Amino acid sequence: MRAVVMQGLHRPLALETVPDPTPGEGDLVVRVGRCGICGSDLHMTEDEAYGQGAGSILGHEFAGEVVALGKGVEGWRLGDRVAVSPLKSCGHCPACHAGEVQWCSAFGLQGGGYAEYAVTRPNQCVRLPATASLADGAIIEPLAVALHGIGLSGLRRGDKVLVLGAGPIGLAVAFWARQHGAGRVVVQDIAEWQRERALAMGAHDFVVAPAEPVEAAVRALGGPADLVFECVGAPGLIAQAVQQVRNRGTIVLLGLCTRPDTLNTFAMLSKEVRLVTSAFFTTHEYEAALDALDRGAAEPRMLVTDTIRLGDTPDVFESLRKRTHQCKVLIDPMN
Repeated sequence: MRAVVMQGLHRPLALETVPDPTPGEGDLVVRVGRCGICGSDLHMTEDEAYGQGAGSILGHEFAGEVVALGKGVEGWRLGDRVAVSPLKSCGHCPACHAGEVQWCSAFGLQGGGYAEYAVTRPNQCVRLPATASLADGAIIEPLAVALHGIGLSGLRRGDKVLVLGAGPIGLAVAFWARQHGAGRVVVQDIAEWQRERALAMGAHDFVVAPAEPVEAAVRALGGPADLVFECVGAPGLIAQAVQQVRNRGTIVLLGLCTRPDTLNTFAMLSKEVRLVTSAFFTTHEYEAALDALDRGAAEPRMLVTDTIRLGDTPDVFESLRKRTHQCKVLIDPMN
């Protein structure tokens, strides 16, 4: 099969021909129909902390069709259309039964979507309804990540919500915040590219003011934020969020930052700021994200700005290292 493969850290990806995957016992093979390029994929090619290197096939936001079943797999048929959750787990421990697979002792991350076929496990698959496309299946993961952050935030109806960062996660947070009754939602970024998309997905206002980010956000919200969602992962943004949130407000960290950051703990303590970290999602949140699409929510589909051929992935991947008009780019591996 064709696959886009890592050549090593700090090196471009390359299109290669690799052996077709075969299912082991309890596995199934999916023909990948769509796979999203995630910002964390870019980080994986630059930072050894992610544990990826030469020979790795990235891609954890994918959906497709079941084409092979391993021994012992029940409840699935050839031809089933599925979205694949990237959270690998044992499937039978208390954490798995509770839908909190990220706390399973066998937890790991699924990759392999930058290819024509990928091996996965049945407990990671969610059957797509007839109303959902394969593209829908590929955006469930970022929607679930954002929904998990909303759930941890304690958002209450009427809250003022500030979202830092207009990438896919930030825009998905804006969508869910409106769905959960936020009184005012403002998205703040350093560039104008996603303004119209943010407003269409639920934001009341979009702020670009690098010289005065704190003051501009307060003006747009009509006061300090009840909740600030940091969806970038850049050093310095937690400190900025502390200035933007109200006394006894909440900051939720969704952005992945692998570099050290400096916190002014006195500023946080003096306002009794609650700092919440959010990683991954639950099985129930993954299913809820699919349910929103199944019910006809059009806004999440606005995340997708381009669909590319598998062979174009290395060049497009490199272009995404710099900020562009793109939001969520999907790969069509069979094209």
